[in-house]
Amino acid sequence: MKELIRIGIFYDGYYFYKVSNYYKYEHEKKARISINGLHNFIRHEIAKETELNDIRLCQIIDAHYFKGRSSAKELGDKVQSERIFEDILMHENIVTHYLPLRYNNGNNSMQEKGIDVWLALEAYELAIYKKFDILVLVAGDGDYVPLVRKLNTLGTQVMLISWDFSYNNENGVTAETRTSRQLLEEVLYPVSMHERIEKHPDSDIIRDLFVTERPYIAQPSLLMEDIGSMIGGPVPLLMEGGILGSAIESKTPAAETAERESIIISVKDGFGFIKDENVNNVFFHYSTLTNRDFDELAPGMKVKYLREEDEERSKRDESPRYRATRVTVMD
Repeated sequence: MKELIRIGIFYDGYYFYKVSNYYKYEHEKKARISINGLHNFIRHEIAKETELNDIRLCQIIDAHYFKGRSSAKELGDKVQSERIFEDILMHENIVTHYLPLRYNNGNNSMQEKGIDVWLALEAYELAIYKKFDILVLVAGDGDYVPLVRKLNTLGTQVMLISWDFSYNNENGVTAETRTSRQLLEEVLYPVSMHERIEKHPDSDIIRDLFVTERPYIAQPSLLMEDIGSMIGGPVPLLMEGGILGSAIESKTPAAETAERESIIISVKDGFGFIKDENVNNVFFHYSTLTNRDFDELAPGMKVKYLREEDEERSKRDESPRYRATRVTVMD
């Protein structure tokens, strides 16, 4: 009788959020990553790597999700969405671990602090007590190298699920996510997901990695896509350049402090424009929304927003151009 392969999965939540947003708004797939589909992929991959060729012998016995989160007061209208996403994770038997976002005086933003350390400590401790045969990291940061080395001393094999990608962000700057080469070298099973997706786009296992419809969850009136579905969860968009800002840090002009009101005049793939007669319309990016998913937007919706000059576009067009920050849909 063949023995069961015991699998533990550990998510760097912010990393997973960035990946899912990339496929939703920047990649031709235009779809978010499905947690259920990813778990199914992992089980198939382990069955293949261990030459069991029987997914039933590869069982996920534990899954954990780590991310920074704002307080209920800072979340505002997004409290319900945050709670609903927790219900989704619970439905997938994923245990959530949150630390409060910390204010960074250096760039006037909210940032994660200590998540990678907490994930590493929990993963190591649970590997000892639950005796995972294979521990799966959904991450890309070189800070996890010491964890992998410690797991190797326990005899726990490590699979790394990671992505490399780049795109031009809303500021026209190339935003890039790259997996640590050292981390790839330390794990036994490195899986470069971007290569798998591009190499086998039409295979069933790859198609299932993406959310292709808007399935109902516990309450029929609430749709997964309406709350961010299988992304790393609806996360508070506190300030541009903060925890959900560009993957590459850059200095941005200070936003005006006076909040403006107007309407959306157009919506494209991941961006749109707000009517502003004083400056000939204002560009906004999906990452600046505070209380709605981008897919819910439509021309004519009333919004509140802050405005700042877009120096790159102004320089290119040789006249002032503006972009919106902290865009809130008005009910």
